Amino acid sequence: MPQQQRLAEVFVELADTLVADFDLIEFLHRLAERCVELLEVEAAGILLTDQADELQVIAASSEQTRLLELFQLQSRQGPCLDCFATGRPIRVADLAAEAAQWPLFTAAALDAGYGGVLALPMRMRERIIGAMNLFTAHSVVLAADEAATIQGLGQAMADVATIGILGERAAREHELLSQQLQIALNSRVIIEQAKGMLAERHQTSLDQAFAALRTRARDTNRKLADLAQAVIDDDPAVVSSLRPPHDPSRRADQT
Repeated sequence: MPQQQRLAEVFVELADTLVADFDLIEFLHRLAERCVELLEVEAAGILLTDQADELQVIAASSEQTRLLELFQLQSRQGPCLDCFATGRPIRVADLAAEAAQWPLFTAAALDAGYGGVLALPMRMRERIIGAMNLFTAHSVVLAADEAATIQGLGQAMADVATIGILGERAAREHELLSQQLQIALNSRVIIEQAKGMLAERHQTSLDQAFAALRTRARDTNRKLADLAQAVIDDDPAVVSSLRPPHDPSRRADQT
């Protein structure tokens, strides 16, 4: 299969995140594997931020790479951390020559058989959600144009994946928001019904009935909708506890 056709297929694959059974871990492992396949690098590792905005190893093309990424986090030094902090790519063609920059990480990377690294930010505009490391072997010496091509394609793949991840997150958040809104609307119907029942039973205004509901909910640490449902269910203990004070404005409300 021609390289350009395969690249197009991979970009379509990485963009397809809005599916019902989307699996983030599988998606990122696939991204790491595609980087190794298409960019002719030795290995790839991907780190994303958690809810505390701390980087975590999410996927890697091999167990050896995963362990190296974990070591990078534990030692708090390495190209991926710097890339995430600055939001800019970091390329080191010869790790051995740059050992002083990240001595612990470099020693571990060289021991694992990696001679060079390219760290790419996973970002969209000002939002950075992680970074991706691409490793080359000791024996690989890339020409400047080859390195530039790998960086360009790798960044494009990281960008497409980032857009997909954020889009999937936004879709889930929108769905959750819609569910919360529907629950709120359903609750409001119950509350309005309970207000009417209380106002009729105790011969007071809707405002006074609602005030009684709110006060009782706060005093008993119950949700307003739950208390309203108890009124609708004609719970005698609840209904009797919700007798509002006499409101002379009730007649005006009813006219």
